[in-house]
Amino acid sequence: MYTKILVFLFINFFYFFYLLALASDPDPIQDFCIPNTKKSKSIFLSPCKNSKLVTPDDFVFSRLKPPENFTDTGLAAVSVNPSIFPGLNTLGMSFVHVDLNISGINPPHFHPRATEIAYILRGKVYSGFVDSSNRVFSKVIGPGDVMIFPKGLVHFMMNVGETPATIFGCFNSQNPGNVKIPSTIFGSGINDELLEKAFGLNIKQIVVMRR
Repeated sequence: MYTKILVFLFINFFYFFYLLALASDPDPIQDFCIPNTKKSKSIFLSPCKNSKLVTPDDFVFSRLKPPENFTDTGLAAVSVNPSIFPGLNTLGMSFVHVDLNISGINPPHFHPRATEIAYILRGKVYSGFVDSSNRVFSKVIGPGDVMIFPKGLVHFMMNVGETPATIFGCFNSQNPGNVKIPSTIFGSGINDELLEKAFGLNIKQIVVMRR
């Protein structure tokens, strides 16, 4: 009897994690759900606003403007999700507007909860991703080209043209997450000795990398 119980628990344990592996944004159970932020500060915990109070403005976003400031890597991005565009709530999607200055890069990163589709609006961009076998899929793409970045895989972009580049990215999750490889490794507080052994660097080089 005891053995049967252990087997039952073992099977259910792995079935639970199997379901987690398949999990994605749930399908909505209504046409839309504009969060009522007056009743909760969290978008994801807010009840839906009364549909009679919803207006067309709830479904329009007007802040995708040209960049004012680029980062040190030449990147300017506006990530649009339900926290700034409530109309996206429960719809299982979000998007990003990216501008790359001349020679600018979008450093290696990945989205743990979403596949991304990137559409090049202008410019010439070296773009690609790395699969789990460490194979790089990369290509220089231009206006009108579209590239897919599979869920959870590291990807990157670099402006290789003579003018600024603009990219529009869309995700199949309203909260895709963004794990930036450089800052995650060298800016998160991982033990220096581990980094030295993992990358063959000395402490001075690690300090330089953090800067």
